[in-house]
Amino acid sequence: MHSATLPNSAVASKSTFVIAIGVTIALLYFGRQIFIPLALALVLSFLLTPLVATIQKIHLGRVPAVLIVLLFSFAVTVTVGWGVSSQILEITSHLRDYKTNIEEKIQSLHARKNAPIMQATATVQELNKELAAAPAVTAEAAKNRDQGAHTARPIPVQVTTPPSNFLQDLRTVMGPLAGSLETAALVIVFAGFMLVNREDLRNRMIRLGGQGQLHVVTQALEEASDRLSRYLLLQFLVNCCYGCLFGVGLYLIDLPHALLWGALAALLRFVPYVGTWIATAFPVTMALAVFPGWKQALLTLALFALLELTVANVIEPWLYGSHTGISSLAILVAAVFWASLWGPVGLILSTPLTLCLILVGRYVPQMSFLEILLGDAPALNPDELFYQRLLAMDQDEATNIAEAHLHDKGLTSLYDSVLIPALRLAEEDRHTDALSERTVEFISQSTRELIEDLGDRSAAQKSQPDDRIENAQDSELARINVICIPTRDEADELVAMMLAQLLRQAGCAGARYLTLDTAEHMLDRVKEGAPTVVCVSALPPFAVGLARSLCRRLGTRFPDLNVVVGLWGFSGGIAKAQERIGPGCTDAVCTSLSEAIQQVREFAGSSGNETRKSDAPDYTAPLASD
Repeated sequence: MHSATLPNSAVASKSTFVIAIGVTIALLYFGRQIFIPLALALVLSFLLTPLVATIQKIHLGRVPAVLIVLLFSFAVTVTVGWGVSSQILEITSHLRDYKTNIEEKIQSLHARKNAPIMQATATVQELNKELAAAPAVTAEAAKNRDQGAHTARPIPVQVTTPPSNFLQDLRTVMGPLAGSLETAALVIVFAGFMLVNREDLRNRMIRLGGQGQLHVVTQALEEASDRLSRYLLLQFLVNCCYGCLFGVGLYLIDLPHALLWGALAALLRFVPYVGTWIATAFPVTMALAVFPGWKQALLTLALFALLELTVANVIEPWLYGSHTGISSLAILVAAVFWASLWGPVGLILSTPLTLCLILVGRYVPQMSFLEILLGDAPALNPDELFYQRLLAMDQDEATNIAEAHLHDKGLTSLYDSVLIPALRLAEEDRHTDALSERTVEFISQSTRELIEDLGDRSAAQKSQPDDRIENAQDSELARINVICIPTRDEADELVAMMLAQLLRQAGCAGARYLTLDTAEHMLDRVKEGAPTVVCVSALPPFAVGLARSLCRRLGTRFPDLNVVVGLWGFSGGIAKAQERIGPGCTDAVCTSLSEAIQQVREFAGSSGNETRKSDAPDYTAPLASD
């Protein structure tokens, strides 16, 4: 009964989730008159919080500090806005003066009138005009017939408007600025309350979302506050400096209305990707309209290229990193989404709002898909990506993934962080019959070939005289023999192969590994190899029991050997791994190859010049084979 109702509940949960998303988007759209000022106020509060905190340090109260910051911001905005508005009005009054230059440049770029393409275009346009005129003539004739048929006297209709109030008259006087001023007033009021009651709002958010997860909500709010405040403040300063430099450069080029173009560049630079190009297109068009030649337009483009290359590739990475934590595709999708909902304001706010969504996805488990979809972190870990490419039978790309990790992190990290976790994933799928025998064989063979190739390269580098530098620890390793034995599966053998390879690279020339065989045969080969240390290789969780059994048999048959058990990638750490193996079964337990190498070094150092304890049996026969 339970298995029958589970799919229905899952479908109902997904349907509820989709409905909730649709309702949220509808609320954001139809309630934009409230949500737009609220979002602007939220971003403004994040931007101004560091300034308020700085003023408070001179022993001013919260309310005076907030009033000073808001008044200063309002004064700067009004001053710049007044100058920009006056220059816009001046441009509109001189549009007729720019007509001649624009027409000349269009004519210089226009193709010849008698070109075949232009003649064909003109012909098509004439046909379209004739086709469009025919229905109009027919409709006019039908109308005349209807008027002749109906001689009834028309009834006069008079439309009157109700008397207007003071607010309607004020909106009529202000014209299109009325809506912007209303939004600005709401933003100032909301931002003021957010800055004054910052702690109270924070506590209410914690109370709202912190039921049973107080630590998570607190961490999310702290990261959102610090990260967004720092990012927005630095971005605002960078864009303002960019706009000032752009305006000064245009002023030196003698381009009119430099203040307008500088302010436009600073504002549109908040729009991802396309904002700077739009901001540059306006002054370039002005240069083409005002000046007869092409010099000023080309200088404007050169100024834009110089500033953008410097700011985007040097200044911004130095100040707040080369990325915002959002993937490039997500930035574009978010810009289109918020612009569709809230227009130009949504376009400017798209990046901060998307950052907030990523933080929600990071700390709210139900919303984790937001961080995966919008964030710039890799969707798959290197070990998952390596294993996935092997599942797809793509050995070349899997090798490229391993090579990239090897170049950045080194061979030991490659084995511990990529290959061993990938083998664990393969073992889990194999034991649940999720993999075919052909796939299992391909994964094992590909991994083995990769390990052998890396070992050959390491041996070639080791043989170079300049690279052969041995310290005292390496000389101690060179005097001992180490045998790595697998527990039950080929994956255990592959990890034993990795460990032996790394030990040889570290200076232990006597490090070997055994191929998978019965426990009795492997114990016989251990006796033949005369080792000082035996490392038992086991991939949990399936090989833990056999590793414990093999360890005990080693202790019974060779009581003076140093035995190290490797539970590779065990999630509980060394203490939990030792508890799983049991007390008195082994000399050491490791969970990674680096830990195993360090443990072998300690055994080598404690043995001194002796390769084994004094009462150990004398194993003199060489190892049979690898």
